[in-house]
Amino acid sequence: MSDSTVLAGAAASGPGFADFGRLAHQYIDGRWRTGTGSWDIIDFNPFNGEKLAAITVATVSEVDEAYRAAERAQKPWAAAGPHARRTVLEKALRITEEHTAQIVEAMCEEQGATRSKARHEVEAAAEFLREAIRLTVRPEGLIVPASQRSRENRVYRLPVGVVGVISPFNFPFLVALKTVAPALALGNAVVVKPNQNTPVTGGGLIARIFEEAGLPAGLLNVVVTDIAEIGDALIAHPVPRVISFSGSDRVGRHVGAVAASHLKRTVLELSGNSALVVLADADVDYAVDAAVFSRFVYQGQVCTAANRILVDRAVEAEFTEKFTARVRALRTGDPREEETDLGPVISDFQADALSAMVERALAEGATALVRGRTLGNLVEPTVLTGVPADSALLHQEIFGPVVVLVPFDGDDEAVRIANDTPYGLSGAVHTADAERGVNFAHRVETGMIHVNDSTVQDDPQVAFGGEKASGSGRLNGEATVEAFTTQKWISVQHGRSTFPF
Repeated sequence: MSDSTVLAGAAASGPGFADFGRLAHQYIDGRWRTGTGSWDIIDFNPFNGEKLAAITVATVSEVDEAYRAAERAQKPWAAAGPHARRTVLEKALRITEEHTAQIVEAMCEEQGATRSKARHEVEAAAEFLREAIRLTVRPEGLIVPASQRSRENRVYRLPVGVVGVISPFNFPFLVALKTVAPALALGNAVVVKPNQNTPVTGGGLIARIFEEAGLPAGLLNVVVTDIAEIGDALIAHPVPRVISFSGSDRVGRHVGAVAASHLKRTVLELSGNSALVVLADADVDYAVDAAVFSRFVYQGQVCTAANRILVDRAVEAEFTEKFTARVRALRTGDPREEETDLGPVISDFQADALSAMVERALAEGATALVRGRTLGNLVEPTVLTGVPADSALLHQEIFGPVVVLVPFDGDDEAVRIANDTPYGLSGAVHTADAERGVNFAHRVETGMIHVNDSTVQDDPQVAFGGEKASGSGRLNGEATVEAFTTQKWISVQHGRSTFPF
């Protein structure tokens, strides 16, 4: 590699925490570099179209360099022990907290996140860092009873080695950190490929935090690239033993298939079509609050967002009146302004797709109780009802500020409608009787469901993941330990075995 490919001065001081021009680079083996591909990824502000940075894509060769650097660095890192790893993670947490304002600003610029969403993402990421600090000393070995009294069975929990991470655009900082931090805590090395819409807040910014925290070179690498340049090299490379992917089920199926053909473990967090269910005895005002948040947080670009609001006919009129009034009052605009509720969707492609989705539903016979406008990447909220049961809209993920109200008669019908989807990621049910809610939740085919709360939940200590087409594997807490470690059985024969020949 020639010196010209290294970002001048970065090795000594590193870029700032909101400096797009300097963070928008490859970060390989502890060095900030330009890629050597033949084209650039352009990082745009989705609200005003401003060009934030141009990043020359990483090639297959650079993906290989990143994985080989991770492979070299991982064993000394694992051997350093949990307390050395904990010290670095504690510094990373402190740096994140100290630079919250800059990180929030970067999120508003690159993601189109409102300030409240950006602050929530940083606060949640800090909680996951705290959990990762605890994870450094959590894995425990076992002494397992043996069939022979003279044998001792020891089971050790060890890091898998190198983890490949493919992160999404919607919560890029949080989702990448909730994978990177525990993987490092458990003694692994990591290579991250951020979404090309968020290469800084999902990649460069995280590398900068850990660089400042003193993480040894090679343990965290960020490659900004695209399948058009590298094909399946990130997944099929022989070094990583686990691939963690967050994104659509269409891409996730491909990632899972390629990884399986190379006998790699995967954690796949994929699309959702969550239902928030309002039973007849629910607190309607509170359910409205939860529904508005569950659908419209970050413009609805959230895998756990409530696509469908199911309402018992006994409270349908009251709920609909209050819900639509709240939705009409939401302000769509500049995400940097504190009073803005909804910023832009991530791209003009997504804005056009949402508009087309609504038009198709209306053509099928749906009614728009609230019909938002599309102004560039700003998509105002739309509330639909009367969507035919066979409409694709009821069975797919809606990644934007469009929601469907569906009435039902009784719990059994609500369960049937909630389960009438290929997905099963999250959900919520509202009722005055918590145990009725728990019984209802047991009947819904989903990985996560919340009684009297929003559908959008993530707790560092509780397994996060979906059923059906919403993915496989889990993260958070003990599930993270399972995902990023392996078990090794070592037996010790203290006597003499008897062999049959």
